[in-house]
Amino acid sequence: MTLFYASCGSFTSAFFQWFFAAADGCGFSSFPTFGLQAFKQRFYFDFSSTYVGVGMICPYMVNVSLLIGAILSWGIMWPQIETKKGHWYSAELPASSLHGIQGYRVFLAIATMLGDGLFHFVYMLIVTLRSLIAPDSVHGEYSPSSSPSSNPQIACYDDQRRIDYFLKDQIPNKVAIAGYLILAGISIGVVPVIFPQLKWYHILVAYLIAPVLAFCNAYGCGLTDWSLASNYGKVAIIIFSSWVGLSHGGIIAGLASCGVMMSIVSTASDLMQDFKTGYLTLASPRSMFFSQVLGTAMGCVMSPLVFWFFYKAYAVGDPDGAYPAPYALMYRGIALLGVEGISSLPKNCLNLAIGFFVASIVINIVRELLQHYETKYGIYRFVPSPMCMAIPFYLGAYFAIDMCVGSLIVFVWERVNRQKAKDFVPAVASGMICGDSLWGVPAAVLALAGVKAPICMKFLSAATNNKVDGFLGS
Repeated sequence: MTLFYASCGSFTSAFFQWFFAAADGCGFSSFPTFGLQAFKQRFYFDFSSTYVGVGMICPYMVNVSLLIGAILSWGIMWPQIETKKGHWYSAELPASSLHGIQGYRVFLAIATMLGDGLFHFVYMLIVTLRSLIAPDSVHGEYSPSSSPSSNPQIACYDDQRRIDYFLKDQIPNKVAIAGYLILAGISIGVVPVIFPQLKWYHILVAYLIAPVLAFCNAYGCGLTDWSLASNYGKVAIIIFSSWVGLSHGGIIAGLASCGVMMSIVSTASDLMQDFKTGYLTLASPRSMFFSQVLGTAMGCVMSPLVFWFFYKAYAVGDPDGAYPAPYALMYRGIALLGVEGISSLPKNCLNLAIGFFVASIVINIVRELLQHYETKYGIYRFVPSPMCMAIPFYLGAYFAIDMCVGSLIVFVWERVNRQKAKDFVPAVASGMICGDSLWGVPAAVLALAGVKAPICMKFLSAATNNKVDGFLGS
């Protein structure tokens, strides 16, 4: 019932807020919580139940890292860089140009994320290799007919039953190989038709490389619970965009190849995690696999329809809209970097990007060293995450503030009643996310039907308000 009540409350809140948002910049989502000057730098609370709910679920340090990144970027760096307008970049460029202030926002975020991703990629590779060559990793093969006494790796009857049930319903290797070849053949024939910038041999190379990367990602995700599919996608963008070249549509080719690579790599790790769940719950791996196939087939139809639905109803990709799609601009920036090289960067952006790239790696190394060698106080828990810090570089601080409000709610709740907080926080947070998201469907229907909210609630400074009153009174 807690989930239901939280969903209803979140849905009602979103419905109420809709009445005051007749246009962009209207409503509670544009409330200047900390003043108009802070609002211009995207420091405000936007009353989003979704972000508050996500903040309740996320660890404290994740939300704090987001806030630190927002303060570092929108509170310090971007205002300082904007004072160099006309010297570091042309004063005539629009704010959305990647050759202006937006270029610093995007490429510094990319550099930070790439540094974090490179560190975790190398770290995961080391952990994977150590687990493969370690003496205790060689367990020998297990046959369903063996007993707990003959195999010391089976700790109890439950483990033996899970292994028996899991191994008796395996998918033959021939079927797996044949399925991959069939899908590769379909992709080689269809993807170049959808994206003419990619040729058949580009897709062939992607499918030849993908199994190795998919294995590494699935194995590493099982060891560290960290999927690096997005990092493999970024590598694919740089490789294929530079291969195709700008004159032949390298940006589109890089982004499309990223989609192909990420689909293969992320699906492998997700399926392995599902198999692990199936192993623990005595589910048939074959049934789970065919369920995944059915879900993927449905997704091929449903996902484009849902995207079209939201694309027509909202300004998807608008930095000031409800769906800014920040990673779209970042991935495009990576593709632009691949085809144009560092010449596409604004002045001093490369030096700053190198600094943030190195700083991201150093922060991760410091955290790992503290985790392994400083165990008395657990100082590593207070080291911020570079990946989280980089996200607000482009978006701003509003969602980080929302998520910190979620953390504050959990913190107070735990101080009042820790057990109830432990039991009900996931349900409340999920309900808040669900209710706010459900309102997006009727809101999109109303937008497609041309129905607008009856009220526009805006917040103006006293001087601007006097001008408006004078204009209306004249």
